[in-house]
Amino acid sequence: MAGTDSSQALQFRPGPAVILCEPQLGENIGAAARAMANFGLWDLRLVNPRDGWPNEKAVANASKAHHVIDRVQVFATVEEAVADLTLIHATTARSRDMRKPVLGPEDACLGLSAHIGGGGKAGILFGREKWGLLNPEVALSDAIVTLPVESAFASLNIAQAVLILAYEWRRQSGLAETLPFGENIGEPAPKAEVIGMFEHLESTLDKTGFFTTPDKRPAMVNNLRTMFSRARFTSQEVRTFRGIISSIDRVHERHRSKRGKNDE
Repeated sequence: MAGTDSSQALQFRPGPAVILCEPQLGENIGAAARAMANFGLWDLRLVNPRDGWPNEKAVANASKAHHVIDRVQVFATVEEAVADLTLIHATTARSRDMRKPVLGPEDACLGLSAHIGGGGKAGILFGREKWGLLNPEVALSDAIVTLPVESAFASLNIAQAVLILAYEWRRQSGLAETLPFGENIGEPAPKAEVIGMFEHLESTLDKTGFFTTPDKRPAMVNNLRTMFSRARFTSQEVRTFRGIISSIDRVHERHRSKRGKNDE
C-alpha cells in the first residue's frame, strides 16, 4: 500500500523495543524494520545476527525505514538486550511448560501501552526463523504472546509477526484513531443545484420517452430523486452529471432531426 507523505516529520514516541533473537536473514530484519516504521516503532535490537551487522540486504528490504535501521543496536545475548527493560513479552506459537500468562495480541499490547504510558520500558522478543525462542529466553519474559493462527500451520515469518504486533500496539495505544487522511469527498452541493439537476434529468427523460406511463411518472420521479439524493452529490459532481444529461440531449436531438429529414 503505497502513499508515504515525505512532508510529515517522524515522531519518536515511546514504544516497545522489538528484539530479534539470532535472526538469520537480512531480508527479514529489513522487513521487520519496515513494519515497525509503518506503525511508529523505532527501537530495533538484534541479538547475535547470523550474518553480522550492518547488513546490505536488511537495508534494501527496509524500504527507506532508515530511522529504524540507523538506530539498530546489536547485543551478544538476550540478557544484554533486555537489561534496561521492566516488562518483556515473548512471542511463541508453541505451548511452553511454564507458569506464565498467555496473552493474545490485543491484551498484550494493551498491557504494553499501559506500562509504557506509566513511564516503564518494555520490549517484545521474537525468535529465530527456524525454531523460534529457546525456553531460557522465554523464561526471561513476564508473559507469552501468541497469535490466533491455524494450529496446523502456526509458524509465522518473523517480519509478519512483527507487523501484526506493531499494528496492534498502535491500535491499543490510541494512535490508530488518527488516520493518515480523511475521506476527502467534499461538501454536498446546495439543494438548488441538486434540484436543477433533477429537473434537467426529468426533462430529458420526458423527451426520450422514458416515462411510458403518465400515471406512473410521479412515483418514478420520486424514486429517481430518492436514489440520487443518497449519493450526496458535490457541486462538481452535479456539473459532471448535468454534462452527461446534456450529451444525451444532443444525441437525441440529432436522431430526431435525422428522422424528420427522412420523413420529408
